[in-house]
Amino acid sequence: MTELSQRGSAARPLRVAVIGSGPAGVYAADILTKSEQVKSGELVVSIDLFDRYPAPFGLIRYGVAPDHPRIKGIIQALHKVMDRGDIRFFGNVDYGTDLTLADLQKHYDAVIFATGAIDDAALNIPGIDLKGSFGGADFVSWYDGHPDVSRHWPLEAKEIAVLGNGNVALDVARVLSKHADDLLVTEIPENVYAELKKSPVTDVHVFGRRGPAQIKFTPLELRELSHSRDVDIILYPEDFEFDEASDEAIKTNNQVKTMVGTLTNWLVEQPEESTASRRLHLHFLHNPVEILGENGEVTGIKFERTELDGTGNARGTGEFLEYPVQAVYRSIGYFGSALPEIEFDAGRGVVSNAGGRVLGADGEHTPGIYATGWIKRGPVGLIGHTKSDALETVTYLLEDLAELPFAEAGAEDAIVNLLEERGVEFTSWDGWHALDAHEKSLGESFDPSTLGLELTRERVKVVAREEMVNISRAINAEV
Repeated sequence: MTELSQRGSAARPLRVAVIGSGPAGVYAADILTKSEQVKSGELVVSIDLFDRYPAPFGLIRYGVAPDHPRIKGIIQALHKVMDRGDIRFFGNVDYGTDLTLADLQKHYDAVIFATGAIDDAALNIPGIDLKGSFGGADFVSWYDGHPDVSRHWPLEAKEIAVLGNGNVALDVARVLSKHADDLLVTEIPENVYAELKKSPVTDVHVFGRRGPAQIKFTPLELRELSHSRDVDIILYPEDFEFDEASDEAIKTNNQVKTMVGTLTNWLVEQPEESTASRRLHLHFLHNPVEILGENGEVTGIKFERTELDGTGNARGTGEFLEYPVQAVYRSIGYFGSALPEIEFDAGRGVVSNAGGRVLGADGEHTPGIYATGWIKRGPVGLIGHTKSDALETVTYLLEDLAELPFAEAGAEDAIVNLLEERGVEFTSWDGWHALDAHEKSLGESFDPSTLGLELTRERVKVVAREEMVNISRAINAEV
């Protein structure tokens, strides 16, 4: 039997490395294991899933607000895939340092990059670098207990501007305006609760460039705003402009119709005076042109008023407005990070690829190298898109079987030995179960009476990387 025909057989499984254990990576691994070739017995696969963090789930763990209960369903689905035991998990392993591309190409027949996008998209306006100007993605990483960010966040502003009309912008605005005690029922880390508790915020303003019919929220995300205790939602009649494209979207898209209906009802029903201690303002038809400051710190933000042009897009009117704020959060989208030794499209923030086949500097597919998820197509779409995206990538991989470069036919433990030789303290799926149980035990041991509250906590998220690694590897954290 030739080497090529042996690969993918019981004697020599097709070895695949997936870099990134968020939904994109797990779905790709799952789809590959359920492919017709595998189910028929024609192909045998061996899949290793690597993540730079000690815990799995990527953006689901570190990019979604903790008060989103529906996310638990997604995690449970990913859990079921990994609990089957046919996909190995290696956490706390960084591609580019702990493992190089050459390492992966030596030990695997194919590599799928599913590293996502964690950086903020740039906004190039004057004042963007002032103290008090923040990236929304950075704030999300902080309140989600990302192990590689500071434990401290400067919550000193009473009036805050959030730029963007997507779900992340609403997450940022909701967390900033919500009372810290109301987040204690979630997995919010202790340091995050303590700092949010001290926040002096009174007003959070969310600004969108276009109109109510062009918002990128989901109906659920929008409705969740009204669930915040002691937070009034403020809207402005002059922001409710609809053009021909808006009317058409309302007629033909149920999601747009629902959201416009919700916003219109809030506008009509809002009281003449706010009685809450905090206010969340939703503004439309505002294009940011400058962040204002004094002595290097944010003191306000300047917008050009916009109008719809008939196609659903916005154009400037020449009218300018200023708002006094002491902090600005830009939440206009995520942006991917370049990967070592992989061609990167810096304009789009994705690896250079054609349908998931990663391209080299010559524009040709680099044999055996693939991408899926946001690092492939950019930070757009929901979980359903991630599944179909992974299917496309895996389909191409299976079409390319005969062209894959043949890796060394080493034992599956070879990668374990390599990581151990390099002193990499990698974590396993069993280790995640240990960390998961530990975080849940912290929730069970929480005593709300010390804060004068009555509530239960499902878990308290562990933040420090070393602590996560120690728990996952069954090492006493005090040693």
